[in-house]
Amino acid sequence: MTYRAKLKVGLLSATIFTNVALAMPAMAEDAAPAAEGSGGGGDVIIVSATRRDTTIMETPINISALGGKDLQDLHVDDMRNLGAFTPGVTILDTGPRGAGTIVMRGLSADDTSATGGDNSNSAVGMYLGEVPMYYDFKLIDINRVETLLGPQGTLYGLGTLAGAMRNMPNRPDATQFSGEVHGQVFDMAHSKDTGYNGYGVVNIPLMKDHIAFRSATGYYFTPGYIDYNYLLQDPGVSLPQPGDASNPLGTAEQQAANFKSRSDANFERTFTTRNQLAFYTDDLKAYVTYAHQRTHTDGQSSTGGGYSGEGKYEAPWRYLEPATRTGDMLSLEIEGNVHDAVNVVFVSAYTQRKTKYQADNTDLLLDLDYGYEAFPAFSSYNKSAQKEYEFTNELRLVSTFEGPLSFVAGAFWNRQHYKSNYDEYVPGFPEWANDPDNWDTAFVTDHSNPEYAHEYSSFVRSTNDEKGLYGEATVHFTDDLQLTGGLRYYKYNAWVNGGSYLPLWDDTYATRSGSTGKDGLVYKINASWNISPEFMVYGTWSTGYRIGGVNRTAPCSQDVIDKYNAGLPQDGQTLCALPNELSYGPDKTKNAEIGMRGQFLDNKLNFSISAFHIDWDGIQLAGQTYYGAIGITVNGGKAVSKGIDASFEARPIPGLSIRGNYSYLDAHLTEGVANLLSTHDGLVDAEVGDRLPGSAKNKGAIGVSYDLPVGDNSLAFGWTATYTGNILTRVGARAGGEKLPDYWMHQANITYKTAMYDIGLYATNIFDKYAVTGVSNDLTRAGIVNDGVVSRYYGRSVAQPRTIGLQGTMRF
Repeated sequence: MTYRAKLKVGLLSATIFTNVALAMPAMAEDAAPAAEGSGGGGDVIIVSATRRDTTIMETPINISALGGKDLQDLHVDDMRNLGAFTPGVTILDTGPRGAGTIVMRGLSADDTSATGGDNSNSAVGMYLGEVPMYYDFKLIDINRVETLLGPQGTLYGLGTLAGAMRNMPNRPDATQFSGEVHGQVFDMAHSKDTGYNGYGVVNIPLMKDHIAFRSATGYYFTPGYIDYNYLLQDPGVSLPQPGDASNPLGTAEQQAANFKSRSDANFERTFTTRNQLAFYTDDLKAYVTYAHQRTHTDGQSSTGGGYSGEGKYEAPWRYLEPATRTGDMLSLEIEGNVHDAVNVVFVSAYTQRKTKYQADNTDLLLDLDYGYEAFPAFSSYNKSAQKEYEFTNELRLVSTFEGPLSFVAGAFWNRQHYKSNYDEYVPGFPEWANDPDNWDTAFVTDHSNPEYAHEYSSFVRSTNDEKGLYGEATVHFTDDLQLTGGLRYYKYNAWVNGGSYLPLWDDTYATRSGSTGKDGLVYKINASWNISPEFMVYGTWSTGYRIGGVNRTAPCSQDVIDKYNAGLPQDGQTLCALPNELSYGPDKTKNAEIGMRGQFLDNKLNFSISAFHIDWDGIQLAGQTYYGAIGITVNGGKAVSKGIDASFEARPIPGLSIRGNYSYLDAHLTEGVANLLSTHDGLVDAEVGDRLPGSAKNKGAIGVSYDLPVGDNSLAFGWTATYTGNILTRVGARAGGEKLPDYWMHQANITYKTAMYDIGLYATNIFDKYAVTGVSNDLTRAGIVNDGVVSRYYGRSVAQPRTIGLQGTMRF
């Protein structure tokens, strides 16, 4: 028997360490021919990150896996909750308005954001099954979540600069009917409503052993905890700042005359469904999947930091800020076995994301200093709508024959289309400004309808086309020693067309187009040695890339460009991108990593530790246009990211498990970037040695669980504490940046478990910690006074308060 076979036999009765923050390894659901990732026995999680089914102990890369049962026990509903339980990953939870910002191994140079999160992130490959889609689908009926750190471009169709996160669903089972119903009801501190959520799963064999259907559908209502108490009663008439600069929100009487309130505005209402139809033969598996999710909220999970005099859980903004996000995926996955020598996998998918937002825009226009603050009732709001849809196709060959050589080879094509429309409104301003005693009017036409308040409008249309050929080959010198080499060729092209106009000042819509493209190679070398069946060491040298693209900003008209080249001033407001601001190039990484995994004392102690060093060049940075300071992406600077990830699990006695992890990260610039950071007072340079923002320098977790037998059933107790420390909001905390306060979060549960049902109590954020998870803008814009008007441009996102609930699950 080979070592590999011996190891698999040994694992049938052993717990395998999963290199996951706290999750107690849980056996994946054993669903007959479709149970991708089902464990061989015990508490083993089988992963497929290397495109083959292996245990964590057999996988010579930095990977963690969290089983489906643990997702439920730890109340990990979506990607926003995963960061606390995954080493090397920071996920900034900014509430339901966005999908959350994932930072792997510190590879981010952008400011943290308290308003929208990240609805896309080209540095991280987010997958639902085999389909790349960056979206926070609810993690219901999920077999496991796999997280791979470091570049993965020679193994995956999507070129991942920092890593990949794979949400692997349970597959339809063609052998038996089954189902599950789950529900929760809970109370949240600082909220007036009671929260609830629930989902149902049904698995139906349509033709025994050959055709099956599986559906998972749920609804989530999470109450809000941020009150919008300063909403304008009559925009354009009510005074946004009835008081003076020392008390901008005014007296109680002034507030009653101008404001109205909306409590708990940052609630979340989400409907989600995933439906799969599966076909099985001896040599073929095929899945047709449709997934849909819609999330709505009415406000940010943010406060103004108290700079306007608002309370601890109050938003100072003048308008409600509703957001609606929808995601859809339709995919076909086919896997066939060819002569027991090669598995052929084909994936074709259509995915789309739609978002609609409204937000308070007043402070942006005040910050641009156009003089609007002269109108005492001046306020502004914006409306935006985006649609992003992609066509993805991937063909992959995976060798299955016996022998010292194995390989993975694939081809990938992805075309992404993006559409956006954006408008800004200034209620009441045109009527006030028509009086020459108030404003030196320069309006083009004398509108007489409400759209007269339309101050700015833009549209953008873009297309990104990415192709790749990738592959890895592994030589097994012995059963214990192997060497892998990988290579990827990529090519991309991107196009943009856009336009903008200022209805109050100009009656023409200026449009312009731009394009960019590039190709290149990345590679990987990996070696591993199983020193014994209980101890493995590995090392990896790899390169990664992220494609460049076009900025989704309206290009400047030729007239504006001609005046810019001639050094002439522009007329009125100008908000657009110059030709050199329309596109940006790829950025690249070089990654070196060593690691080891072990299991000792008859598997009562398992551990994993890895150290890495990443060089990052041509960083894609958040910049701004010359005209209008519109956010764009630019290239500049170099950085290094280095650190250690470590985790362990101990089971000293039956039923007792102690788990923990710790990550240390040092990510900083090794080359400065001139004029990188925008402040209220101008631009500031980023310098060598400045730390990168968005990721925790120190991060860890510790947890204990105990299963107490009660007859044929059990009573499970669990407690978990997670620590997040030292996150910067801007590069080097310069230009009004800051270091977010460290915080601990505690959660606990007690659950009575039987073969048919579970019921229990749980609590999260037990001590009701007021934790700041991110900021928008910077301290140079916090509470500044412009002609007597106090800015409310700065915001702080706040973690969900203490939650106590009852949950139950029934299986049939």
